Amino acid sequence: MNTTQLKRVRPHHLRGVTMVGLVFWAVLVAMAALLVMKVVPAVTEYRTVLSMVNKVAQSGGSTIPEIRAAFEREKQVQYGVESISSSDLDISKNDEGRVIVSFAYEREIELVDPVYLLLKFKGQSR
Repeated sequence: MNTTQLKRVRPHHLRGVTMVGLVFWAVLVAMAALLVMKVVPAVTEYRTVLSMVNKVAQSGGSTIPEIRAAFEREKQVQYGVESISSSDLDISKNDEGRVIVSFAYEREIELVDPVYLLLKFKGQSR
């Protein structure tokens, strides 16, 4: 037998995932899942606040106290809005006389002690 025939007879290297590779990917997927599970509620709250601000700007009233009171009423109806209050709203009127309600707030999320994720949200009514 020559060497080319010997190479054909030898078994090929096994291919697959090693235990170290499996653990690495499991840790990576678990960290990504943790991040998603922590961030999704904050983003959902932001979208809720944005819809509340749009609703209040359109039909909340014409004075600042009326708009703030309307926001507080909406906050009582909506579930899970805790990061912002009516005093955090910046209320103004544009050149056309339309009410513009804007806001900005930060939300700090604990990932694993002592690591935190800081999310900054801002928006305004349409």
